[in-house]
This record gives sequence, C-alpha cells and structure tokens, in this order.
Amino acid sequence: MGARKRNRAQELKKLNKNLAFAKLNNCPTSPRKMRLVADLVRGMNVESALTELKFNPKEASRRLEKLLLSAISNWETKNEGRSIDQSDLFISEIKVDCGRMLKRIQPAPQGRAHRIRKRSNHVTLVIDSRNKK
Repeated sequence: MGARKRNRAQELKKLNKNLAFAKLNNCPTSPRKMRLVADLVRGMNVESALTELKFNPKEASRRLEKLLLSAISNWETKNEGRSIDQSDLFISEIKVDCGRMLKRIQPAPQGRAHRIRKRSNHVTLVIDSRNKK
C-alpha cells in the first residue's frame, strides 16, 4: 500500500466517527460475478442489505454477507453506546477490484494447450450513518 493511500485512510478514520469499513482480499471469485451482487446492495440500508444477501442464491452473496457483518461489528466497536437502529446505517461505498490471477494450463487437442485464468478480487465495503449526531 502506498504512503499517500495509507495517510488518506488514517485521515478518514480520525475525521469521521460514523464511518466503518471492512476489506476482503483475494476472494476466489471473479470480479464480474462479485460486482453483480455488489450492485444490488450499493446504497441500501444495512438491515435490508443483509436480508437481500441472505436470500440471494449466488455464491458471492454469502461472502458479501460475512463482509457486511464484519463492517457492522467494526462500527459497533468504534461507536460504543450507540445503537444501530437509531443511527440508520447504510452502505455508502462498495468497491470490487481485480485481485491476483492464477494462470493454469489445460491440455487441448493436437498437442496444444489452453490457458485458464482463475481470477480473484478485493472488496472494500464502507458503511456510514445517515444521522450525523
């Protein structure tokens, strides 16, 4: 991680007590499949996003549900004494970036070989409070 990016993250932590985030690195799902699920919950309330992810049949939704629960837990440790219901939490930002790509070879007819790219992704989820008290 670069120095500028690290400094920016530390400034955000100090400035806004309502913000909390969680990161999922090297998730073995293609970024395209993860973005489909991430687009469903972007901007939603935390409670409705959790129910949406719980009943979504896609495999990526299970991973995002765990990540959202982690972000909620991070928010609770940051804001002791405040309840989630009164603060009206919502997903303010969710980013899905490409991760490491594993390259494999699969045999093909007539002595050739096809390359298989096993993709992974990084997900950053930021939750914020609508009530800025």
